[in-house]
Amino acid sequence: MFRDRNSAEKAYESLSSRGYGKDDVNLLMSDETRKTHFGDNTPDTDLGDKAMEGAGVGSAIGGTAGAIIGAIAAIGTSVALPGLGLIIAGPLAAALAGAGAGGLTGGLVGALVGSGIPEEHAAEYESGIKDGGIVMGVKPRNEEDAKYFEDEFRRHNGDKIYKY
Repeated sequence: MFRDRNSAEKAYESLSSRGYGKDDVNLLMSDETRKTHFGDNTPDTDLGDKAMEGAGVGSAIGGTAGAIIGAIAAIGTSVALPGLGLIIAGPLAAALAGAGAGGLTGGLVGALVGSGIPEEHAAEYESGIKDGGIVMGVKPRNEEDAKYFEDEFRRHNGDKIYKY
């Protein structure tokens, strides 16, 4: 979890330096945080582009699996959850679509737990997102990358850094 755009950008650059791209990275933040750090009149960057992927969704994602899957198909690998005020981009968005409405019934914590994140960590992330944090995650391809990302995320003021 990162508290500002600069820290998140530097962490994202560390992922890019190892050959990871937008489709490898999960990004979660509130819509308010997205507007503050990645909205109009902010610098254009890869991370900013990723944050904006879910911003242009015209309709709220409904409570049926069909609506969720339809929305994912329409916007790619990002989901805007207006009822929860969240933007979720990356493989996690696709996993939520696969889980259907059940993946969202428990809110963000339920969705994160359903994706394999322990409940206590999911609750920390939810709290951090509500406080303006930017949660970034990636599935490392090997242990060397995992160690590198852990070190880089810490170096760039990351908080609540866990390996699963």
